[in-house]
Amino acid sequence: MKLNPKEFALDRSRQVAPQILEILRSRILSMSLPPTTVLSRLSLQSEFNVSQTPVRDALIRLEEEGLVEVYPQYATVVSRIDIRNATEAHFLRLSIEVEAVRRLTLNSPEETAAALDAALIRQRHVMSPETYDLFDSLDKDFHRVLYERADILGLWSAVRRQSVHLDRLRMMNLPMPGKLEQIVADHQAIVDAVRRGDAEAAVAALRKHLSGTLSIVDFICERYPDYVSR
Repeated sequence: MKLNPKEFALDRSRQVAPQILEILRSRILSMSLPPTTVLSRLSLQSEFNVSQTPVRDALIRLEEEGLVEVYPQYATVVSRIDIRNATEAHFLRLSIEVEAVRRLTLNSPEETAAALDAALIRQRHVMSPETYDLFDSLDKDFHRVLYERADILGLWSAVRRQSVHLDRLRMMNLPMPGKLEQIVADHQAIVDAVRRGDAEAAVAALRKHLSGTLSIVDFICERYPDYVSR
């Protein structure tokens, strides 16, 4: 399964290794480069018109993030999706966001609902298979609002770093029929509960929403056995 890759161009006025890292990370997370894909260093050097050093540095960082596996003198391959890691990332997100939405619903329901609703309106405009990447980005924006409003934005970066395997599972989930509509409906339920000041309903809506991807792990493992590691 592949999603349409984005087009990228390097900015030669800046360091190229971080740019190559970002490009390759985006391709892996969007499943444009699915698990077990072999990455040729020579091909990457040719594609980006760079020496071996920035490509090597980018691949080292991707290995540190768990997105590639490097076999010296043999190959570099895109890692399989680690289901255990994805489950742990889900637990981390759930723990943080449930507490954030509970506090925000009790302390600033109208302001929080307005901020969430603004993110949701933008997401509604890109509910199309041609805009999966943008839809996913705006989905993250919706959740980032909770961290901003709860004044725990530093945790957002930590959660993002821990969520690379969960993110790839989510991208495999998006093309399923009705999934985009379900995500938007879940977000609307969270907004509505927050606006009413109903903390328990907001928490329940958030729990339901965050459980969506892991609820189909068995299906993904059965359909794409070469893509996952349990």
